[in-house]
Order: sequence, then C-alpha cells, then structure tokens
Amino acid sequence: MTATYDDIKKYLEEVKAAINAGKYRVEMNDKRQDNQDLFIDYVITEEHRKQILLGLTPMDFSEIRPNDHKRFEHEMLYVFGKDVNLLRRFGSGEEQVSLYIKFNKLESRYVIVISFHNSRKENKSKRKIRRETKWQRRDCTIFVRIAGMTEHTHCEKRL
Repeated sequence: MTATYDDIKKYLEEVKAAINAGKYRVEMNDKRQDNQDLFIDYVITEEHRKQILLGLTPMDFSEIRPNDHKRFEHEMLYVFGKDVNLLRRFGSGEEQVSLYIKFNKLESRYVIVISFHNSRKENKSKRKIRRETKWQRRDCTIFVRIAGMTEHTHCEKRL
C-alpha cells in the first residue's frame, strides 16, 4: 500500500490525538519480549515513552502493511523508525537507540502500539523497515534514508 506525505501526516495527527486522550496502550505481553527488553535495558518512564510517540513525524515513516494475524487481516499496520537518546539502566550515560515502532489504529480511534523496541533486536530476516522512503509532495521530491535519518530534498519551482 502506498501513502502520500499528507496521508501519513493525517494518520499521525489521529494517532497523537488518541495518545493525548489516553486512548492507547503499548503491548507488553509475553509475545512482545522485545518491547519488555527495551524497558529493562533503558530507563524510560511512561511520560518519556509518550513523548517519543508524540514526537513522530511523517519523515519517520517506513511502511504500511496488513496485519498478518488471523481474523485481523483487514487491519493496516503503520511502521516507523525513530532515533532517540536513552539512558542505559546498567552502564553509564546515554546512547542513541534506533526504535522500531508499529501502530494499529482501530476504527474506534484507539491505538495499539504493537512494537516499541530497539530495531537492532529485530531479526534481520523479519526486518521490514525499508532503508529509504521517497515522498512526492506537490512541487518537491523528498528522499529519506531511514537508517541514518538523512534527508535530501529536491524542489523545483513550477510556473
């Protein structure tokens, strides 16, 4: 599924509204060990986690893919990557961590954060974050290299 920059911007506005209204949860069940490990390895408060989610931009977007769980195939999952500085729980100082964040925004406007973990823990064979995203936006082409969060913009004036 393809999406425009404006589509992702609108999607994030709806997600952020749900988060601000407290209509969201981050999955921390036994099937989401990677999510749990992030909170074991780093000092992250609920408020800090919320601020990371609210800080997502369309430039952090990676892909949209269908939910592959039985009975939920009609749902679309949105994947983002975000580099943040986190304080190690055991060790010294902060380090930059590349997060893998996957949302499911339900029709009821409730948001489930399915994945919120270190992207380096993602199994390479399962890793779905594309290395690059290219946006077409009115008179500009915006090229983003997700891994390094490098942005290249090419704009031409149109008459």
